[in-house]
Amino acid sequence: MQNNKPQDSLSLDQIPVTQIKGVGSVLAGKLAKIGLNTIQDILFHLPLRYLDRTRVTPIGALQPGIDVVIEGEVRASDLVFGKRRSLLCKLQDYTGTVSLRFYHFNKVQQQNLSAGARIRVLGEVRRGASGLEFYHPEYEFLDDKKNQELQEYLTPIYPATEGLTQTRLRLLAIQALNWLDKNPLREYLPENLRAKNQTTLADAIRLLHQPPAIANSPLLQDGKHPHQQRLAYEELLAHHLSLLLLRKEHQAEAAPVLSFNRNLHQTFLSQLPFKPTQAQQRVFEEISQDLQKNIPMLRLVQGDVGSGKTLVAAMSALMAIANGYQVAIMAPTEILAEQHKTNFTQWMQDLSISVGWLTGRLGAKEKREQLAAIADGKAQLIVGTHALFQDAVNFFNLGLVIIDEQHRFGVHQRLSLRDKGNQGKTRPHQLIMTATPIPRTLAMSAYADLDISVIDQLPPGRTPITTVTISDQRRADVIERVQHACAEGRQVYWVCTLIEESEQLEAQAAEMTATQLAESLTSIHVGLIHGRLKPAEKDAVMNAFKSGEIQLLVATTVIEVGVDVPNASLMIIENPERLGLAQLHQLRGRVGRGSVASHCVLLYASPLSQHSKARLQVMRESSDGFYIAEQDLLLRGPGEVLGTRQTGEMQFKIADLQRDSDLLEKVRDTAQQLLSQYPENCQPLMDRWLGQNHRYWHA
Repeated sequence: MQNNKPQDSLSLDQIPVTQIKGVGSVLAGKLAKIGLNTIQDILFHLPLRYLDRTRVTPIGALQPGIDVVIEGEVRASDLVFGKRRSLLCKLQDYTGTVSLRFYHFNKVQQQNLSAGARIRVLGEVRRGASGLEFYHPEYEFLDDKKNQELQEYLTPIYPATEGLTQTRLRLLAIQALNWLDKNPLREYLPENLRAKNQTTLADAIRLLHQPPAIANSPLLQDGKHPHQQRLAYEELLAHHLSLLLLRKEHQAEAAPVLSFNRNLHQTFLSQLPFKPTQAQQRVFEEISQDLQKNIPMLRLVQGDVGSGKTLVAAMSALMAIANGYQVAIMAPTEILAEQHKTNFTQWMQDLSISVGWLTGRLGAKEKREQLAAIADGKAQLIVGTHALFQDAVNFFNLGLVIIDEQHRFGVHQRLSLRDKGNQGKTRPHQLIMTATPIPRTLAMSAYADLDISVIDQLPPGRTPITTVTISDQRRADVIERVQHACAEGRQVYWVCTLIEESEQLEAQAAEMTATQLAESLTSIHVGLIHGRLKPAEKDAVMNAFKSGEIQLLVATTVIEVGVDVPNASLMIIENPERLGLAQLHQLRGRVGRGSVASHCVLLYASPLSQHSKARLQVMRESSDGFYIAEQDLLLRGPGEVLGTRQTGEMQFKIADLQRDSDLLEKVRDTAQQLLSQYPENCQPLMDRWLGQNHRYWHA
């Protein structure tokens, strides 16, 4: 038998949800799926937004896009037969008439919603075929004898999952608040580290679950209410602490001390047809200083498209190899891994350094040979994809891990590759590279466990790229432009995109486009590359394009990174409105790598939304990757900018990296103070906000 009496001896994070009336094993299982195991978890399962059911809005005052409560009498109720059958009810009050439309209904509903019924309706007002309409609104019948009272508080809308209704979640929150009255929440943020006159944690929780009507201000709807900011601050602090502890744990281990071999370094640079830029030299110096310490390096190198991150990686790899250690270089795609393999093999062959190669596409015999070479140390520099961190891979003496395009990999994958180098008591150094510039706000939060270097200079000889937007109604003009570029001996990319995340559909769209272009441009050799081609076929197409045999390459976004063809000077991107700015910038960076003026044509589908117009305008006006990244953050938010794998470790309950960026400086300072002065408070604070998510740093 359940004991529902509050247990004063236990804190709310120790009381299971089954202590709440009506929560049995089945419901507890559903709650556990979204991380709600204790009463404290329910209290910190905060609303996403609110509906105002505290007052009735006159029908004559309705505005589209707003959630409201209205009351009135059904004047007519009819079946309407259009593309889909619907039940259309006309509701009238003393100020006007509005329509309620139901596509899913039964006979009882239809009978109850007949003319003369008096109802109260809650929902969002939209523009529809009959004017302003409500689609499938919530409603209740009003009894003349007993008019139902309006709600006293704003109605919270919670994050939910299958089998958990909003009504159930609201009832659970109300009961959890009752427990809060007798079992106070512990404040893990000491008073001297909180802002003056700041509300208590309990008061903030109460208001956010049950805000009075007077609290329904723009501040609350925008997440800037002082009570929301109080909690957002603590949540950001918990995330920041988890990353600092990850760093602390990592740096408590030993790493190989890699001395700098000046002769080998000079020999390597002397064979190159170019010189490193000052920015490349500066960043390598920062890396070199890290590698000469016995603390594992954790450094992120940001560099815009074409800034020369690969050369910095090669110079860093040489330091490890010169000291007798292996280097692993991991790339997110086979095309990028292939590009690295080509570059490193070319650069290292005169230095008698053996380059290994490991991807999922290798045949059984070749894979066995590569695994053996990695295990016995014959392969000194190993390039590969995610296949590098499979169980069968055993390194002989891994001293440095280089990960390209970090945002494509999650923290788990980065740590699992690090664990491959656990040789006795040492861990390998880690160098992480990205061509996706990360706005400072995100870097402070998402990469707080890393030191950051920026290559902020492009090599000489790079030509600026002129970007234009053209409607797909002028497709014929664009095809003519392709014809002209190829006639002048230049090469062209034509990139196809799809909304659906389906490799098969993308491939079909690219195949269709390639066929149509080949029919229109009979004198031009058209090639095709997409994710469904076999590895050998991809290689053949890319080699033919690099050699100039293929003049026009039709591709999906698989060419986003790692393709370097200096003779390609024109890129067409179809439906650019479907991609994020960072991805568009990456794609555009495939041209402009030679000495000839380059162009990028964004071939958009008409008409464009205002949001899409704003994004494409950013591409037209700037080629600065950091500016574009900042705009991408403003327009799309941190989840899209960093990628879902990275932000999968950073799911916020109430904080928003973009909205709350002004809190981050203070969060960073407070985290250091909490670690040094109140270390016992750090773990329970992280448990409260992150649940089990922060445990990934023990992986």
